[in-house]
Amino acid sequence: MRRRPTIKDIARRAGVSESAVSFALNDRPGVSAATRERIRRVADQLGWLPSAAARALSGEGSATVGLVLARPARTLGVESFFLQLVSGVQEALAVRRLGLLFQVVEDVDAECAAYRRWWAEHRVDGLLVVDPREDDPRPALLAELGLPAVIVGAPGAGTVPSGAAISCVRADDAAAMASVVDHLHGLGHRRVAHVAGLAELAHTRRRVASLRAEATRRGLCEATSVTTDYSDAQGAEATRRLLTGERPPTAIVFDNDVMAVAGLAVAAERGMSVPRALSIVAWDDSALCRNTHPTLTALTRDTATFGRHAAEELIALLDGGPARWVEDAAPRLMARESTAATPASRGRLS
Repeated sequence: MRRRPTIKDIARRAGVSESAVSFALNDRPGVSAATRERIRRVADQLGWLPSAAARALSGEGSATVGLVLARPARTLGVESFFLQLVSGVQEALAVRRLGLLFQVVEDVDAECAAYRRWWAEHRVDGLLVVDPREDDPRPALLAELGLPAVIVGAPGAGTVPSGAAISCVRADDAAAMASVVDHLHGLGHRRVAHVAGLAELAHTRRRVASLRAEATRRGLCEATSVTTDYSDAQGAEATRRLLTGERPPTAIVFDNDVMAVAGLAVAAERGMSVPRALSIVAWDDSALCRNTHPTLTALTRDTATFGRHAAEELIALLDGGPARWVEDAAPRLMARESTAATPASRGRLS
């Protein structure tokens, strides 16, 4: 575990007093230009950055936890999942008067850079990490920096170093997908498509693998997944490609509510009745799913409670508790108007 460099470290390395370091780094008079330059060079070599608050300088902590989201910002404005998650996180943090520092970045490299900067600046005491990946560099970095963290979702195998102060709060994506396939299979669907999210995410890979395994087990003739950036635009485009193929699916599972609504619009523009000609399922229920026509069958869970549980696990780590792997409630299927029996099976199922 790396220790954050301090003013005392800089003073020792530069061979000056701590007050001289303070003068130099805060652009105050009292040191020569040459000494100021030497102190700043040493500070850069040690990776020192100014603290975000005076209490952090005194070693009392920042009373803040961090959350960085490495997703295209344009995909967040209409997606309710993260808003609900953060509301639950904030509920738990408010009890302990902890703040939440939130940032959106373009990719994981930028996310890791934010972690290093926050660590050096004493900005956060711990982190909530979302969207775990199969080959994920973040847990090893957090272990190196000594920042307690909670991963929201199951991390990729072998990505969390042994002994790290990193907990995990997850729900069973594979079981949730199995429940969707079971529902659609029972309605007579044999050609099922999955419009998934980002390909590099661990939960995307688990959902894809679960769909394939369940399709094989149940003898579905076709089950395919296509990945997107979670946006309505890419969800609509993926739906068009699927529906114009040689053997279009009779049911589509979308990895969020926004893409499911976009898929519903594509079906309408093609003159396809939902659910008579096409059944639709959304991952993560929302007001969008409940207020479309027809209403959308969806996987539902209390996302705010999921976020609260993650924040509570981080608070436990900050209090000195052990790292834990916590299994949260799995999403359950809420059948609504957008799924129905296929035309070929209606007589048999009636």
